[in-house]
Amino acid sequence: MAQEPLLRCSGMDKSFAGVPALRDVHMSVAAGEVRALIGQNGAGKSTLIKVLTGVYRRDAGQVEFAGNPVDFTSTQDAQRNGLATIYQEVNLVPYRSVAENICIGRARRRFGLIDWKAVNAEARERLAALDVHVDVTRPLVEYPIATQQMTAIARALSFDAKLVIMDEPTSSLAEREVATLLDVIRRLRDEGVAIVFVSHRLDELYAVCDTITVLRDGRTVADSPISELSRYDLVSTMLGRELTESERRGQHVGATATAAAPTVLEARDLRRAPVLNGSSVTLRRGEVVGLAGLLGSGRSETARALFGADPVTDGEIHRDGEPVRFASPQEAIRARIGFNSEDRKGEGIIPDLSVRENITLALLPRLLRRGIVDRGRQQEIVDRFIRRLDIKLAGPDQKISELSGGNQQKVLLARWLCTDPEVLILDEPTRGIDVGAKQEIQNLVRELADDGLSVLLISSELEELITDCDRVVVLRDGATVAELEGEDISEKSMLHAMAEGTAATGSRQPSGSREEDEVHD
Repeated sequence: MAQEPLLRCSGMDKSFAGVPALRDVHMSVAAGEVRALIGQNGAGKSTLIKVLTGVYRRDAGQVEFAGNPVDFTSTQDAQRNGLATIYQEVNLVPYRSVAENICIGRARRRFGLIDWKAVNAEARERLAALDVHVDVTRPLVEYPIATQQMTAIARALSFDAKLVIMDEPTSSLAEREVATLLDVIRRLRDEGVAIVFVSHRLDELYAVCDTITVLRDGRTVADSPISELSRYDLVSTMLGRELTESERRGQHVGATATAAAPTVLEARDLRRAPVLNGSSVTLRRGEVVGLAGLLGSGRSETARALFGADPVTDGEIHRDGEPVRFASPQEAIRARIGFNSEDRKGEGIIPDLSVRENITLALLPRLLRRGIVDRGRQQEIVDRFIRRLDIKLAGPDQKISELSGGNQQKVLLARWLCTDPEVLILDEPTRGIDVGAKQEIQNLVRELADDGLSVLLISSELEELITDCDRVVVLRDGATVAELEGEDISEKSMLHAMAEGTAATGSRQPSGSREEDEVHD
């Protein structure tokens, strides 16, 4: 792209309460260019978008748009100047009509009243340009998410946007709808509109993007034409892993012994569009199985399906060889399965309750005697697990919100362990805690497995999976693409599967994997 950039930002800094979110970030986009903006959770993508569009004020740096220095003070200010944003969650008014959503805030008027005929005509015209033909007078909520997403795009373009930022626009779309959206992006590019495209799906990036900016830890770590960065190198750059370093493998005493152990939980070809597209995993007694994959690969969705938290439309789940379909987490708990969510604050701790109450939350039905909690038995259980997990606290009646992140995580582990589970699903159990607490939890997971507990471990840290797991299942775009064990559990093998969608040479290719997803650079 030889032409002058439409948008250029440089030296961008932004901190919250003294903690840097962006540090010397730079990025540029030319008219008629589709630029990918990617990075793991916490890399700074959302912060950068909000700074560019006026939601946050930058601490330092320069932004130029259409050749002029700018400092937008709101999203409306950005829109008026030709920079529009389409968020992952459709940010429209569901019970207003499609036409109202497209024209809201700038509807044409006649004699002081809204000219509904003109509003509806404009909405039809703008949607037709996106190859969408619907009744624009009906409420937006009556249409599928794909139509709502197209409505959001039509609204953004109604401001005569020169640049559109699309933040995970395909995350809720089915495959056919994604193809339609990518065609729309190509058409906008051909018309000279610049696009910043945020997505975790590598196939989409390589299908539609010209250039790419990679953020990691709030910094720009790659900025180049996408054709110059292979999928393999892209994943390595995102994760900050140098593949030339010696590979590390976990050495577990029980690793070979579990190969002959009975299967306690198995998922076969789980599907729920658009998040699961053939996810399969097998868990044996006393085994730690890792789930690896990039953000959006279907790791958490697989775990939630196994626990009955989210339904699936197809596939099978077997518990001790018998087919089951948990309609709710309560049924999974009765089947002696525990699940520790990755969202410790949102779905884990009850911040205003005590440590005692948080630990025994899942066990509460068993502690009732004539409708009243047996406090003696509750106290005995709480004391036992506080000692066993070495939870640091002032006392069991202390609010859990007053504990450190590592000790909060131990309380959540205690919550499930006191139910005497046979299967424990741990989604990012060491995220956001200090190194010492992380090591304690990793050691505890291994001890639990050695005692016969089966653990399904989800982690974004490859080193953690290598060190802790007997087998690692790699997911990509909602499907199982590789199963690694023994010497094949390495950074190189996992990154290869994440990037290419297939197991590296010598690794086990899972049954039912999709040959059509194989990509070779």
